[in-house]
This record gives sequence, C-alpha cells and structure tokens, in this order.
Amino acid sequence: CTTCQSGGHALPTMTNETPVDPYIFTTDLLPLDPRFLPPLANGLLGWRVYGDIMHMGGVYNGEGGDCHRANLPCPLAVRMDLDEVEKAGHLQHSYSLDTHTGIFTHSLRTVSVIASQSLYTHRHHPNLLVMEVLLIRQGTSREPITIKLDSRFTPQSDDIVFHSEPDYKGASYIQGQTTTAEVSGGVCPSVHIIWTPITPSLTLLPDQAQSRWGFVVVVAGSQDSVQAHYDTALELMANGNLRPSHLRAWEELWAGSTLELTGPDDLSRALIGCMFYLLSAFPSLHEAPGHFGGVSPGGLSNGGSGQDYWGHVFWDQDTWMYPSIGLFYPQLARAVLEYRVRTVDGAKDNAEKQGYKGLKFPWESAVSGREVCPEDIYGQQEIHINGDVTLAFQHYLYLTQDMSMFTEGRGSEVIWGVADYWVSRVTWSAEEQNYHILGVMPPDEYYYNVNNSVYTNTVAKFSLEFAVELAALLKYPAPREWQQVADKIKIPFDQKQKYHPEYDGYKKGQFVKQADTVMLGYPLGLPMTPEVRRNDLEFYEAVTDPGGPAMTWGMFAVGWLELGEVEKAGHLLQKCFKNIQGPFQVWSESSDGSGAVNFLTGMGGFLQAVLFGYTGFRVQKDCLAFAPSIPDDITQLCIRGVSYLGNKMDWLVRGQEVYIILREGAKHTGNTKPCALQVVLKNSGTKIPLIPVIIKYCMDIIVKLKLNTVWIL
Repeated sequence: CTTCQSGGHALPTMTNETPVDPYIFTTDLLPLDPRFLPPLANGLLGWRVYGDIMHMGGVYNGEGGDCHRANLPCPLAVRMDLDEVEKAGHLQHSYSLDTHTGIFTHSLRTVSVIASQSLYTHRHHPNLLVMEVLLIRQGTSREPITIKLDSRFTPQSDDIVFHSEPDYKGASYIQGQTTTAEVSGGVCPSVHIIWTPITPSLTLLPDQAQSRWGFVVVVAGSQDSVQAHYDTALELMANGNLRPSHLRAWEELWAGSTLELTGPDDLSRALIGCMFYLLSAFPSLHEAPGHFGGVSPGGLSNGGSGQDYWGHVFWDQDTWMYPSIGLFYPQLARAVLEYRVRTVDGAKDNAEKQGYKGLKFPWESAVSGREVCPEDIYGQQEIHINGDVTLAFQHYLYLTQDMSMFTEGRGSEVIWGVADYWVSRVTWSAEEQNYHILGVMPPDEYYYNVNNSVYTNTVAKFSLEFAVELAALLKYPAPREWQQVADKIKIPFDQKQKYHPEYDGYKKGQFVKQADTVMLGYPLGLPMTPEVRRNDLEFYEAVTDPGGPAMTWGMFAVGWLELGEVEKAGHLLQKCFKNIQGPFQVWSESSDGSGAVNFLTGMGGFLQAVLFGYTGFRVQKDCLAFAPSIPDDITQLCIRGVSYLGNKMDWLVRGQEVYIILREGAKHTGNTKPCALQVVLKNSGTKIPLIPVIIKYCMDIIVKLKLNTVWIL
C-alpha cells in the first residue's frame, strides 16, 4: 500500500519504490518440506494447501491427555497438471499466496494455455472451502486442451467413523462422529461434509477461449446446517458472488488492521505474513463468535494426534496472539475472552481436583476447560496461565470500557474466580512476612517445582489487583484477602545486583529456555527503574537458549526499545528471521525448522515487537500511551485501524514527526458510551482535541490519549 487513508482524510503518502507487491508471496518451486506449504484458515476451518487433512475449530477426538484435533478428510487435496501432449511445449510453473485476498494460486503456462488453480478458505462464509480452475487459450490453436486433477482424497479418518449419505443436489455427502469424547461420558461431536465431485480432468473445448470451474467443500456440525451452507454456496456460485464476497471480507479486515512500513523488504514481508496468518486464525467479523474454539500455537491447519501440541489452546493465545488483535478488533478480542468464559466449569473442576478454590484454567485447553495436557506436571505447576487469562480481560476493558463483558458476559466470574484461586494457592511465610507461591513451573520450562517464580507471582499480584478494581466498578464487596495477598505477595528481587531472579534460588548465569523475567516490564508493566530493566535484559539475554521458541527475542526487543536502545533491539529482532521458512513466510517454532509449524505464537511475539515496541503503545487504565522509537532504516511506519474506546485511528510515524487521524469516532452501542479523545503531550502537558483532522507534533515526547472525563477540554 502506498497511501494510508481514512474516509475523506488522507495521511501523507507513503513512498515505496519497490515494484514487487509485499503482500504477494511468489515462487517457482514449492518448499521441499510440505510442512511449510501455506496454511489457509478462517477461524472455523483450516488446512494446508494440497493436504488431505483439514480441521474444524472445536472438534477434538480423544479423552483427557489423548485429546487432539480430529483429522477430517479434505476433498481439495488436488494438484493440477497438464497432460503429456501439453507438456511437450515450454512449461512454466508459479505458485503464489496473495495475502490481500487469502488466495493461493498455482499457475501453469505453455504456448497454448494458461491454467490456474486457486484455493481459499472462505472469509465471509466460514463453512466453505473453495477451489477454482481457470483455463485461458493462448495462440491460434483450436485443439481441445486438457488438464489433469490428481487427487489424494479418501473419505476416511482415523478420528471419525464416516458414513455415506445420499448425494445432496449432485454433491457427495458423508457424516460421522468422533470416536471418543474429551470428557468421560461426554458427547462426541458430529461432522457433516458435502463437496462438489472433482473429476480427474478438465477440458477447454475447441470453440472456447477460456473456461472456469468451481468446486466447494462445506463442513458443519449437523445435516440442516451443512445443507443450508451448501445451498448458500450454490447461490453464491450462480450469481457470481462466491469469490467477490470472500475478497470483500479480506478487504474489510485489512482496512481495519494494516501495519506497513517503508524500510527493509524482509521486515515488511514478515509483518504482513504474521498479520495474515494471525487474522486467519480468528473468526469472521460478521460471525457470532459463540462457537469459536480458541487459537492454538499452530492454528487450525495443524494439531492432529502427536502433532503441533495436538491443537490445544495455551497461554500463547492470551499472551502472544491476543494483544495484536485486540489493538485493532475489539470484537475478535472478545471472542478470545468468550472462549475462556465457556471453559469456566472445567476451570472450576481443575481447581477442585488440585484442592484449591476458584478457577484454574488448564495449561492445555480444548472445549471443556478441563486439563488435557498429556503430561501432568505442566497442568499442575504452570499456573501462570490464570494470570495470563485475566490480563487479557483487563486489557480488553481498558481498550473498550465494555462493561457488558463483565456483567452479561460472565467476565467478572472469570476475574473473581482466578482471584479466589490465588488466595487459596498462596502460603504465608512467617520468616519473610509475605505470601509465597510454592511448587510451580515458570514460563521458562527448563525448571519446575520452584518457589516464587517472579513472573507467576507478578501476574498473580496484578490479577488480584484487577479483581479488586473490577469489584469496585461493579459495586461488588471484594473479599479483603484479595488486596491483602496482592500487597504482600513476594516479588523476588536481588537488591545487591539490582535484578529480578527468575525464582527463589536462581543462580545468575543459569541457562533459561525463553523470555520469562524480561516480560515483567512488558507485557506485565511491573514498575522498575531503567537500571533494573537494563540489568534484567542483559543478564537473561546472555543465558537464553539461542534455539529456544521464536517469540522470545521479540520481548527482548521491546525491552531495549523502552530504553531507547534501537540498535540492540534490531539485532535481537533479526534473530526471529531464522524462524521464517520461505517462500510463504510460514514460521517454525525453532530456528532450525523443527517444532510446531505455522507457529502463531512466534508471529504474535514478532508483531508485538513492532506494534508495542517501535510505537511504544501501552494499554493503561486511563490512556493509551505512545512513545515511538523507530530505527533509522525505517523511514515511515503506518499503523491503520487502532481501536480505542470505540474510536478508530490511523498513525503514521515519519522521521521526527507523527501524524494521527481519527478515522471514525465512537458511537453509542448500548455497551459503551461514545467518548471523545484528546492527545496529551507528556512533557508539556499540552492537550489537543482529537478530531477528524491531522494532528502533527514533534516525536520527542510521549503521547497519551485521554478520556475527556479525566482531561477536561
């Protein structure tokens, strides 16, 4: 995009002399490792291009630790090729993923024909997968031209016993149930699949200059639903609106969540790829999120038995993926929270089984909210998940002031249930005169059964404080223990060396797996001096496993950007590129290509390094703070669609100038009251009403957007 525009107002033009569209990833050769073929998903369905397996959100097979995403057979496991006669001429292949549109295209070109096979997971109608084939005659030949469609599809699954049903309006139809429920005695979900039969070949007749064929796959949870969605697909095909409705949905998504820069091409492509794959994991803006199954580390295209964490939902969703989505789309952020609300009963059961009160969210979650981690120690000890969940709820409230999430939406039940858990989980130390949390595993999973993980204790403290704050807002009598524990919980700190030990007994220099203590500054926001922040970053950077998970270096980069160390931040962010497996910008969990693929957790950490690092955005109780720190090789950074208190804003950072435009003012929705904003310059205290015109100011100050109720105009 060369221009950042909003309604009738335009930000200064972003110049970019590169002729290649950074949104289109193109190659002549597919990756040798099929794991790095592009995943296509829409929040409900997901699959990997050419793969014979697809997944449906919320459909798992197996009980407890055996629970995993149920593999569904995918009828679009089809590769296009030419017959031997056509191959005799000069043949060119190209493969492209257009992230503008979410469409993967394989093109074949000879002297006589251009053939293209397009695949997409429909963005507006999430129950649909689509394949389109287009043949265009070249030259003067009027011979018939035939292409082959080689299919790997078989209507079978190891997870579901499928039964054939009578064809529906000329389409094939199978249905079945998973073999084993997630919880003993529970219901096994049903899956119904209808698809257009795919012939082994297609022919462009002698009198045709071109021809197009369309094939659809429809997946749903019942007969009525799958047939209704297939009827919709037929109607869309008949009126020529199947692809256009998909394109409009992606256009709407990108219009409300664009992150573009003038600078290094590899950084630009990486950011676009991360945003595309992350948006693909979330539901449609037009879909009620009631059946959203959460976001797993590898997304919907992965997660079968023994693969990519079985498709389970971890803290990755709430800590690593949620913030970048929440900054743009409150309704998608709320879908994450509502997923957690639907698991409250399971979380209560988890706490009771551990002998504690309140709610204990599972380290690995599927549908019920009961622990499905295959190894007990993680579910028993990696309890920081509780605070990670509540932090997402807190940020949502600060970004939206949507109190309905905490009243009708049961969000208060989540916050207060977690607070009750912490109060029952702590132990009073008479010797140290504070509360301890014993026997935990920190985010750094190289250590377990440790006491007073600094990350765990800090996130517990903040979730307790938020519980008290929410109780006051809702005029609920908060138990005094919530504040008492928050005030007196131990936060390990070495006064002599001025840094935070990872846990009690941690020896400086011990190897660590990933970002842990450095997350105290961001995203947790624990107050500390610049000296302590620097020490934490230096001490732990030196001992962090270089082969650790991909999200780690983004957190270090954010920390150094807070301190104005732009060059150091850039060096660390550069490490993330080892996890990007071209040509389709698919991330691996580890830099050597191993681990989970389509690793959304790493992408989320990378996005946060830019969205919250380069910009300095911080979601605070009464403001959205902004303190940009941009490297010299980025001449312009445009962030379009930032959502705050119902207002939509676009930001452009150019050199020493920042432009803010109010694209859309807040409206009264019933959940929130419209609220005008003003820019407050921290150093001078100057207040500027944020109205639909461009505001320009020097960049050597911190900008805060304040409520009128706090800063009177």
